[in-house]
Amino acid sequence: MSDDLPPEAKRALAEAEARRKAAQDPDLPKELGGRDGPEPVRFGDWEKKGIAVDF
Repeated sequence: MSDDLPPEAKRALAEAEARRKAAQDPDLPKELGGRDGPEPVRFGDWEKKGIAVDF
């Protein structure tokens, strides 16, 4: 961490790092019949039969 940050910012960064380390991936069930490839919501496009639709 940089020395030019106020103590509050240093504490917030340390707390955020601790939360990231403690976070767990959720145990989600495997999707049946889902789409192949990247997650459309994450990448911003829905594509079906070669037609991309942006929301």
